[in-house]
Amino acid sequence: MTEIINSYFPSLTNSEQKVATFVLNNLENVIFYSVTDLADEAGVGETTVLRFCRKIGLKGYQEFKLTIAQNLSEEKKDKNGSDSGNIIQSIANNSVYAIENTASMISEEDLNKAIELLQGAKSIHIFGVGSSGITAVDAKSRLLRIGIQASAITDSHLQAMSAATLSDQDVVIALSISGSTRDTIESVKIAKDNGAKIIAITYYSRSPITQFADVVLVGGAKESPLEGGSLTAKISQLFVVDLLCTGMALIQKDRSLEMKNKTAKAVVSKIY
Repeated sequence: MTEIINSYFPSLTNSEQKVATFVLNNLENVIFYSVTDLADEAGVGETTVLRFCRKIGLKGYQEFKLTIAQNLSEEKKDKNGSDSGNIIQSIANNSVYAIENTASMISEEDLNKAIELLQGAKSIHIFGVGSSGITAVDAKSRLLRIGIQASAITDSHLQAMSAATLSDQDVVIALSISGSTRDTIESVKIAKDNGAKIIAITYYSRSPITQFADVVLVGGAKESPLEGGSLTAKISQLFVVDLLCTGMALIQKDRSLEMKNKTAKAVVSKIY
């Protein structure tokens, strides 16, 4: 990747060269940046970053990060030969760190505001695709157990159509670790244009999805493009979902307990 950037460097504009210079000096860190982060660090606009990616022969920012991550991975393998160490303890430590990191990043004020929005919502819609789509389905299940109906929409077309029917009485929970997932962002924009309130759960406080959010719950674990859907990122998302569900359950304790008993009885016969 270094060679590719250097070969294109003379043909880049001054602004694009700022991006190139920063990337060349920070290759190992850039793979964890959102497009907004890189633009801010390089002192340019997001469109300049995207133009730079296309100038060096890539389709977009995510392909740019993936290419860097692949190159760094190959270099690491060449240096170290093969991975070693206690994989069980390593993964356990990463999971614990992810939760602790998320707990330290989330503002109690923002969490309470998100819970308040959900409490007052006529309907709740949870948007997520890919790995975040799995979390969306889990969030729906968690809410249902305390008697709160919500829809988990993981298909981009259905997300867009659903978003178009919303109003200022509805709330969307948008899940995206990167904060740059195109399908989710486009659906969130439609929902926002129709007046819906948006709660964004993302690792990057400065990412495209946050510009449409009424509340941003910053949590998760940074992951390189080669680690998409990693356990640590998933655990962090689920932790934030747990905070929201627990907060709502505490507000209506009696009803939540009643619904937990009802939903538990509804499926008890399905277990031997």
